Amino acid sequence: MYRTHVTTPAFGDVAYGESGTGPAALFLHGVFLNADLWGHQVEALSDLRHCIAVDLLAHGQSACPPGHLTIGVQAAMIVEFLDALDIEEVDLVGNDTGGAVAQMIAASHPDRVRSMTLTNSDVHDNFPPEAFLPIQELARQGGLVEALGALAPDPEGIRAALGTGMEHPESVPDDTLLGFFAGFASIKRATALQDYIAGMEPSEMIAILDGLARFTKPTAVIWATDDIFFPVAWAEWLERTIPGVVRSVRVEGARLFFPLERPDDLTDELRQFWSDSSA
Repeated sequence: MYRTHVTTPAFGDVAYGESGTGPAALFLHGVFLNADLWGHQVEALSDLRHCIAVDLLAHGQSACPPGHLTIGVQAAMIVEFLDALDIEEVDLVGNDTGGAVAQMIAASHPDRVRSMTLTNSDVHDNFPPEAFLPIQELARQGGLVEALGALAPDPEGIRAALGTGMEHPESVPDDTLLGFFAGFASIKRATALQDYIAGMEPSEMIAILDGLARFTKPTAVIWATDDIFFPVAWAEWLERTIPGVVRSVRVEGARLFFPLERPDDLTDELRQFWSDSSA
């Protein structure tokens, strides 16, 4: 996906891909990936929305600013990013830690959110999830930088590393995988990501509970059923907690990265959800 850049006051240059006109929709990816996760949705939904997929800080082509990254920092960047583009309100779509960032924005800046769609994501005290703890421990021991550097030019290694989040990792093109990890050949970026992961704590998400419980904007929960990181129980938690939930969908047999592997399953649901919400 071709990137455009905009400069934010506190976080430097932020890269994003876009397509379409009209009300803005903002797509947020999780750790290790970038805006290319959403390539299909950005193009396929451009008749309904000005679709924008952003590279979060230290990912893709976005800046890697000094200081410790947290999801709170990522959320603050997104608010500055919207200001820089003169966008008042967006339809948020999040996956993985990008879904956590979306929840944080919805809880702290509900006036900037027209609607929210959450796919499999970090939720409440499942941050980071148990299946991710070995990666966090590697980060805390300082070994993730070297691992990322070794993986960056190795599509088969990346495929193995991300494979638990996919139904058919063998079907994902090498170029896509290499694009996700290319930036982590930089020690600066790999170190920032290592610190980001090492510092993840449940308290960051627990703290937004009250804000989520007050969020009444239209919300869709579209959840893969075979995800080892974020089981369906967390979709049910969101549906009980967020009063704005108006659409609940289970994507049978899918895993964490289903927006990439089964793009139409999400695209069709977003089209219906946004059409219904607009009505």
